[in-house]
Amino acid sequence: MIRSIDISSQVSPELSEILETHVNNPDAIEDVTLGSVRAALAAGDLGEFYDADRLHPETGRGLLDELDTLIDEFGGEALAIDFLRETASEALSRVIEAVMAGASRPPSLGDVRDAMHDGLLAQLVGEGAIEEDEDDTLVEEMEELIDRYGVDVPAEQFIHYE
Repeated sequence: MIRSIDISSQVSPELSEILETHVNNPDAIEDVTLGSVRAALAAGDLGEFYDADRLHPETGRGLLDELDTLIDEFGGEALAIDFLRETASEALSRVIEAVMAGASRPPSLGDVRDAMHDGLLAQLVGEGAIEEDEDDTLVEEMEELIDRYGVDVPAEQFIHYE
């Protein structure tokens, strides 16, 4: 039996943010790899990619160590996009929190999807917590999370606010 492992779960949120910024760089000529991100991080060549004020010297060393561990396991040519940790949009984060508020146990992605189909989206639109035109997009976003991570994964880990 082949088991699918989500390698993004091995990446800290801080490193995931750096990887995502490099992957989303519109000026990137080649595919972004773990090795190219490591080279930029080691050279202190973060420039616009990451707010240097937020990168404490000790954290920078920890991120290099984390990258080295990933490179040892997956190789320097591994595409950085495969290591991104996915999060929910702010609107979906509000939906997840609404389900959490009324749950007796931590809800899974499947629980949130069920609540969405059972009228939670209409209720949140009525309360002004989400926009009326967001409901179809939120259902699609939830289905993508479920396709990637499964219905039984705790939903709380995807909450994200910018």
